[in-house]
Amino acid sequence: MGREIEEEQVGYTVEQLVSLNRYNPDILPDLENHVNDQVSSQTYSLDANLCLLRLYQFEPDKMSSQIVARILVKALMAMPAPDFSLCLFLIPERVQMEEQFKTLIVLSHYLETGRFRQFWDEAAKNRHIVEAVPGFEQAIQSNAIHVLSLTYQKVPRAVLAEAINIEGLSLDKFLEHQVATSGWAIEKSSQGKGQLIVLPRNEFNDPISKKNTADSVPLEHITRIFPILS
Repeated sequence: MGREIEEEQVGYTVEQLVSLNRYNPDILPDLENHVNDQVSSQTYSLDANLCLLRLYQFEPDKMSSQIVARILVKALMAMPAPDFSLCLFLIPERVQMEEQFKTLIVLSHYLETGRFRQFWDEAAKNRHIVEAVPGFEQAIQSNAIHVLSLTYQKVPRAVLAEAINIEGLSLDKFLEHQVATSGWAIEKSSQGKGQLIVLPRNEFNDPISKKNTADSVPLEHITRIFPILS
């Protein structure tokens, strides 16, 4: 029946299908296929995934643990966005107690608290869960770099290596790429031991940038205030 809906609405995207049939269980197969498409194409659709989880609540006998796990892994990859919590809220507690979901919840906690070493150690023990979704490692590395850049202008090489789980020659190549494309720089530490990775300045890691951002209110924000004041 789900396939018939898709055939009847030729040219409709999954997002349009969701908006038109949000509470129709007949679209379950289409949404499950869409999750697999997200995995294979390395794309992401939170709204469609949330819709699928809601439909599973009404059709618990049709729930696929594999699909739910893939949704949660994709949500982990979207951090620091709160997608994982939004998805978890729609998953029954009895399902959350399954071993693979308990593992994903632990991983989310490590990410939320910036405990990257524990995260990578736990992920390594459960490769069969996380490596089923291509791009997982790269997405988490991007999140780790984002977290570090909120606090630090300069990060010791060892701290960065632990956060992104890359060492040795692989880290050298990674740093070369970041220096060439992302405005990073490398300098020796003041003690002459090891390297410091200099990250681009932003309003969070640089008080001066933060002050300048606060002092300059964009024009479009001012124009929005005028109707309120009049």
